[in-house]
Amino acid sequence: MKDDVRLTVVLGLATFISTFGSSFQYGYNVAVINSPSPFMQQFYNTTYMERYNSPMEEDFLTLLWSLSVSMFPLGGFFGSIMVAPLVNKLGRKGTLLFNNIFAIVPAVMMGVSEIAKSYEIIIVARFIVGICAGLASNVVPMYLSELAPKNLRGAICIVTELLITSGILLAQTLGIRHILGNGTGWTLLLGLTGIPAVIELLLLPFFPESPRYMLIQKGDEKRARKILQRLRGWEDVDEELLEMRLEEQSEKAEGRLTVLNLLSQRSLRWQLISIIVINMGQQLSGVNAIFYYANSIYANAGVRQNDIQYVTVGTGAVNVCMVMAAVSIVESSGRKLLLVCGFAVNCVACVLFTVALNLQDSVAWMPYVSIACVVVYIMGHAIGPGPLPFLVTSEMFRQTARPAALMIAGGVHWLSNFIVGLAFPYLEKGLGNYSFLIFAFICLVTLVYIWIVVPETKNKTFLEISQMFDKRNKVEIKLDAGDLPLKESKENPWDVAKVTSF
Repeated sequence: MKDDVRLTVVLGLATFISTFGSSFQYGYNVAVINSPSPFMQQFYNTTYMERYNSPMEEDFLTLLWSLSVSMFPLGGFFGSIMVAPLVNKLGRKGTLLFNNIFAIVPAVMMGVSEIAKSYEIIIVARFIVGICAGLASNVVPMYLSELAPKNLRGAICIVTELLITSGILLAQTLGIRHILGNGTGWTLLLGLTGIPAVIELLLLPFFPESPRYMLIQKGDEKRARKILQRLRGWEDVDEELLEMRLEEQSEKAEGRLTVLNLLSQRSLRWQLISIIVINMGQQLSGVNAIFYYANSIYANAGVRQNDIQYVTVGTGAVNVCMVMAAVSIVESSGRKLLLVCGFAVNCVACVLFTVALNLQDSVAWMPYVSIACVVVYIMGHAIGPGPLPFLVTSEMFRQTARPAALMIAGGVHWLSNFIVGLAFPYLEKGLGNYSFLIFAFICLVTLVYIWIVVPETKNKTFLEISQMFDKRNKVEIKLDAGDLPLKESKENPWDVAKVTSF
């Protein structure tokens, strides 16, 4: 395979349309509920009073609001466990098109919730749009990693996170009080999530399916060749097709893997442990506590109530800029370094934030330190722990294991997200200023694991990455062709796979 493959128009547009229509919505719905929260809770209380002629109890309102927040990641969990059957049946592109149902329907539901005088509609719609985000967060990295050449795979897959953070920033911007984050505009703010889905539904059909899916899972080499020629911008794609065939044959010893097969597969044991640790660490690091409950966190940090919305937008802009930086350096610095540095920054920022919160009543300028800690935390998360876990998950597994692996990783990701969204208000009440020390400990454990166990995957084929885990898994993938480069092998390059335990 050529090492200097360039970004073509087709690959660039396919990347943008799939991430805008899917990943963008994930980010938008993470943050959209934060700014209008006082007006939404007022709507909950007013609706309850109209029904039952008595005000809603504070504890019940807290429960309903926690559900409104946490139904999104719970839906994401269920979306994640739908990944494997859908991508194997409908393909990667087909699943993304089907997924738009789970964005358009809840957008309409949330848009009419005030007219219908039903806060239950919002909670259900948050669950459904969570399914959309759960599918998108798994399928988009899978789709892009299979479209991209190995020298661009990292940068292209991080565009997923760039669009997620752009969605967060747009939701924060539109949530400013004099735009849509007010008593009359919040339903429109929630309903806008349907627009990217409609755009993707109209445009994505004109772009190709994954060539790896067509060749390895559908056995359609002719169509896979045409797709590769279109993506690469040249006719000679034989070497890349050979590499795919090599991967296909290396999997024959393992067969088509379901989640249960994957859990018991010795040759994939440490890859599986690694994606669980990395994805759990990403979500339990506390980042979504900041995005879900930014207003209360900034208020506790001493920010004036009217200024919180602008601080939130500012941190969102920093988030986008840092992800753009990650896109530009991931292929030169590698995945492992960015992950370790990012979790290290997060750990230190959580500790300093805790110290700042405890000193802000006695030191006049300490609230500014608190805000700086949040900004530094977001910068650290955006450079590694935010964009890289799903990329690394996609890279660690070969074609037939990838859907089940992403299904497990996505389940861990969203279940951890759900726990944070549901538990943080109670955690904040119980531990007060010390709540972020838990996140600091999780960041520390995660970075130590990555440093010791996870190998560098940049500019490697999927088969090469699998072979890097052989020693730790105590297996060996042998190539009958003598491990020669494909263009030099005199043997049949398809006769390649033997997995041996030792």
